[in-house]
Amino acid sequence: MKKQTMGIHHISAIVGNPQENVDFYGKVLGLRLVKQTVNFDDPGTYHLYFGNGLGSPGTIITFFPWAGAYPGKVGDGQVGITAYAIPIGALTFWEQRLQRLNIETKRVTRFNETSLQFDDPHGLHLELVERAAGAANDWIYEDITPSVAIKGFAGATLYSAAPVATKDVLENLLGLTFIAEEDSLMRFRSTGDIGNIIDLKQTSMGQARMGVGTVHHIAWRAIDDQDQVEWQELAQDAGQYVTEIKDRNYFKAVYFREPGQILFEIATDSPGFAHDESLATMGEKLMLPAQYEHLRAELTQKLIPIQLPKK
Repeated sequence: MKKQTMGIHHISAIVGNPQENVDFYGKVLGLRLVKQTVNFDDPGTYHLYFGNGLGSPGTIITFFPWAGAYPGKVGDGQVGITAYAIPIGALTFWEQRLQRLNIETKRVTRFNETSLQFDDPHGLHLELVERAAGAANDWIYEDITPSVAIKGFAGATLYSAAPVATKDVLENLLGLTFIAEEDSLMRFRSTGDIGNIIDLKQTSMGQARMGVGTVHHIAWRAIDDQDQVEWQELAQDAGQYVTEIKDRNYFKAVYFREPGQILFEIATDSPGFAHDESLATMGEKLMLPAQYEHLRAELTQKLIPIQLPKK
């Protein structure tokens, strides 16, 4: 039996001003800022992580805020739409909440599901879709209670420069199952209960440009270190150029750019976000990896201060 990923571990995107990012994902969507740290490859830039109250794999969206940077263009070789799962019956709540906050929304139906589509302040395409599967999110913000709160990812829509080749990677490397086709989309499912539905666009969305408002990469789940090594070997055997294992403190990661030019990562579920600060307090202060701790004063001066949402 071929290996199968449980689905999405996290999605990482490029945005603009970090306070605008915190205000939208924390105050508008009611997600928890589970970690504020820096980009390990560029420590002068924040790396902000938002998820459910526990910071569980499959709920985490991460951001590199580049204040004042050039806007990107969503297109081939990127995640085009990031989809969040909400409880059954919660769509109207979110439609009313977003409209009350002057955020334009649109209802779209595909594969017999109705989703609510909208953009974040920096141009990322998002949608909410009702799903029965997945644990409730007990992180409460204002009137966003567990009965309506975002559970985690529903999935993502991939824009590929080579859809046939991307389909092969999804099915024969990552172990996703093809379940349906509608118009220009093919739908695949992984084994997890969240972050498990991937739609692949079969027609071109035009040339992409990396920048503010675009997704940098999508990460798939590996259970632990051994599982990740096996995924790394499988990807290499499939002809992918895979990086060495990189320690990201909260997970370990390997990367490869699949033939459709989307940057894929495979990330471990462990150790998670509460190993360097408590579950109760995680996300409240800037956490630096050991190699940058001696630069704390310098980095603190460089990074734009942010204020967290008050519960």
